[in-house]
Amino acid sequence: MKILIINASVRKERSYSRKLTQLFAENWKTRYPLDTFTYREAGTDTIPNIDESWIAGAFKKPADKTEENQKPLQLSDELVEELREHDVYVIGTPMYNWSIPSGLKAYIDQVMRINETWKFRSGVPDGDYVGLLKNKKLFILSTRGDTGYGENEKNGHINFQTTYLKHIFGIMGVNDVTIHSLDNEEFGGEVFENSKNKIFEAIHSIQ
Repeated sequence: MKILIINASVRKERSYSRKLTQLFAENWKTRYPLDTFTYREAGTDTIPNIDESWIAGAFKKPADKTEENQKPLQLSDELVEELREHDVYVIGTPMYNWSIPSGLKAYIDQVMRINETWKFRSGVPDGDYVGLLKNKKLFILSTRGDTGYGENEKNGHINFQTTYLKHIFGIMGVNDVTIHSLDNEEFGGEVFENSKNKIFEAIHSIQ
């Protein structure tokens, strides 16, 4: 299989989400040495925000597109093709202000392409979305300063990180989603060490 790892943290050596994706890759390579990896950087590399010309090109019918329409979509086309070519996606992301980093949001805006990664079932805007990415698996490896961000937990109502990612990739057709979260980073000490031990064990158990 082909594995796509997307790192979203703006930090490098000090990033725990990068440590999680590294641990995932090491564990996966041990189990499946013939699988291949691709790395996409959404944290330290700049992924441009979409703009008016991007929107005009993305929503124009293929038969009506010109070279001028296509130019703003070149990176988007590359990212979409990357998603199509890979079997497993791994997103390593910290929680910034209860959501995701801006670089990861820019990435998502680039790949949320009508009639490329999703479409309306009827062909007209009706709220009935059909995902076009088939037979994909997504792992979300998140880090967060606090704890209790699960469903019905104390901070669940302000979790716009993993809930958003699961929803948006679901619209694109990726419904096989596993989430592992490293919590309590801001507390440090024994509390954080316990959280690290728990998630490290969970990642090692992935098959």
